[in-house]
Amino acid sequence: MTAALETLLLAFSSGDAPAIPPRALFIGAEPHPALKEWPDITGWQPLKPLATAWEKAGFTRAEDPPEEKFPLVMVLPGKSRDETLLWFAHARDRLAPGGTLLVSMPNTAGASRFEKELTKATGGITSLQKHKCRAFHATEDGTWDEAVFNEWRALSEPREVSGFTVVPGIFSSDHIDPGSQLLADHLPAHLRGKVADLGAGWGFLSDAVLKRCPKIERLDLYEADARALDCARINLSHHREPVAKLSSPPCQAEEEEKIHFHWHDVTIGLPDTYDVIIMNPPFHTGQSTDVDLGRAFLRTATASLRRGGRLLLVANRQLPYEAALEVNGLAWRKIAEDKIYKILFAEKR
Repeated sequence: MTAALETLLLAFSSGDAPAIPPRALFIGAEPHPALKEWPDITGWQPLKPLATAWEKAGFTRAEDPPEEKFPLVMVLPGKSRDETLLWFAHARDRLAPGGTLLVSMPNTAGASRFEKELTKATGGITSLQKHKCRAFHATEDGTWDEAVFNEWRALSEPREVSGFTVVPGIFSSDHIDPGSQLLADHLPAHLRGKVADLGAGWGFLSDAVLKRCPKIERLDLYEADARALDCARINLSHHREPVAKLSSPPCQAEEEEKIHFHWHDVTIGLPDTYDVIIMNPPFHTGQSTDVDLGRAFLRTATASLRRGGRLLLVANRQLPYEAALEVNGLAWRKIAEDKIYKILFAEKR
């Protein structure tokens, strides 16, 4: 569990603590044993690993932020400015009259700045600091400035990046990632068969491989962020013509979707095997660099490649993925690099 979550729960034992109500909504939900004592709490979490952890802990999970009103709405925002402000607006819209909005954030994520932002909209704020985090809350009293919340609500509108649809909070939501662009520029045109894009984001690499490689029979996108996957569905919609497939028995032509979208935690493995896997593996967990996350992607890719299958990936130059490829039994070569990124192609022996 995170320090921000611990700090959020400390707010209920402070001198100006909000009351624990009969019902609560948790935006950006993460499980904690203390929450099991609450009467009724619903969580929304767009990231698959955290959503799975929330459900496994026995809590109720909503696919989308529910439209009903709650006497308490808690928020654990991500690291994006627009995402944080938008989640403030989501919380406001789901708060019952007289209800309390409670936020907790690490100081390194700009907690002090966002506390000031919320103060603009709500007036009075109660705050505490612990574990290098800040928890702050306000109670709705009929005087909140809805004009400020309206500005934040507008952040929910999809935006375009070079013709692609994106939303706040997802990876590379204001530009095409230069590493992904470098890999797209070096994709071989002869790729064929079943292809998977691991950590597919909003679909940039999948779009590139579909444009470059006409002999692909099926493409599976695996992405942990439900919001990014929704964008990918939009961004690849023009590719989604069905392909003919013979069934046996009886032998007859059937139509099958060529592109499949999976809200999935890649680190736990894949349900299928592939001729080709492409990826720009993540190497951050929250605010911190996590090389083991990229290594986990490599292990999954190795396990999911057919013999003779190919892995095409881009990574920051300093990340030690070559050794991980060798440990996993892949023969690799470096195809290209620039000042920041490298392109590695590998084959399963």
